[in-house]
Amino acid sequence: MSEPSARREVVLEARRIVVKVGSSSLTSAAGGIDPDRVAELVDVLAAVRARGAEVVLVSSGAIAAGLAPLGLARRPRALAAQQAAASVGQGLLAHHYQQEFARHGIVTGQVLLTAEDVTRRVHYRNAFQTLAKLLELEALPVVNENDTVATSEIRFGDNDRLAALVAHLVHADLLVLLSDVDGLYDGPPSLAGTRMLSDVRSAKDLEGVRIGSAGSAGVGTGGMVTKVEAARIATGAGIPVVLTSADNAVQALGGEPVGTLFHARGRRRPTRLLWLAHASEPKGRLVLDAGAVRAVVERRASLLAAGVTGVTGRFSAGDPVDLIDPDGRPVARGLVNFDSEEVPALLGKSSQQLKRELGAGFEREVVHRDDLVILDQL
Repeated sequence: MSEPSARREVVLEARRIVVKVGSSSLTSAAGGIDPDRVAELVDVLAAVRARGAEVVLVSSGAIAAGLAPLGLARRPRALAAQQAAASVGQGLLAHHYQQEFARHGIVTGQVLLTAEDVTRRVHYRNAFQTLAKLLELEALPVVNENDTVATSEIRFGDNDRLAALVAHLVHADLLVLLSDVDGLYDGPPSLAGTRMLSDVRSAKDLEGVRIGSAGSAGVGTGGMVTKVEAARIATGAGIPVVLTSADNAVQALGGEPVGTLFHARGRRRPTRLLWLAHASEPKGRLVLDAGAVRAVVERRASLLAAGVTGVTGRFSAGDPVDLIDPDGRPVARGLVNFDSEEVPALLGKSSQQLKRELGAGFEREVVHRDDLVILDQL
């Protein structure tokens, strides 16, 4: 653990900042949106705008906002009930932001995304163009997952991952994650002797760190696990991340050494591949022989049927699957080009054999290299 620097220049120099705020930072103890908390957050973001930086806000809180009006004491587990709460709460949340930003003369634009919007090429382009145009017109985009229509199969899972992917989508210079904790600790903050990490420069800095799960408020889906994962997604794509509490938002966005700074590493890569590696749920597993592992991992080649020795799970063409080495370790993840029922007939066969026995339509790659990520490099 390194000592915090006097000022975080990476924050002050950022010209485009994505800020994510969690449900617990926007709601009252009694449930529902807390207008004072929303107003305080908006004041901070307006000040960032006033110094010349662009801001994209990724806001949780739609489901939480809908609980009280529907008479629900806690976030429901059933997807249909969550969607109902989101349909009520999304409008309430957007109205609060619209009113509060209007005090500063800032127009907001609501952008609701599903996982498909950052994975399918046409959707991805549309999402980028919408966000880019809002920023060009000096509006402030307010982004949330489209909980009213997202199914369990196409959900991001939490807005921390969504924020990391949005930061990459809009070519952000900085991601700030605001929640109800003031930083990443090396153990439970309630225990004596635990310390907050001021800087995380690599995975080595996280060795031995005990990362907790979601809090007890019952209104959010995340926790420290998802925040660290979001930081890994963003920093792996070259975007630094500040993690702290909403109460520290002024200091964090002012470059003060509060919370935890995850330093950027890696380079930009297609957002859909970030999603594939970090936010997708594999539907099956393809077992590779040693030669196929070398081809995929070392030569970045497509996966051909000749190198596949086994298959498990039920999946359709286009679903994510894990690629497994002979020792049972996942080495890559990709979008498969065949249904699970078709794969057994392909195992170990060359492209020429497939064309001769099954027809030209089966000569294609099992996973194309453009739809594949190496897991240990992200």
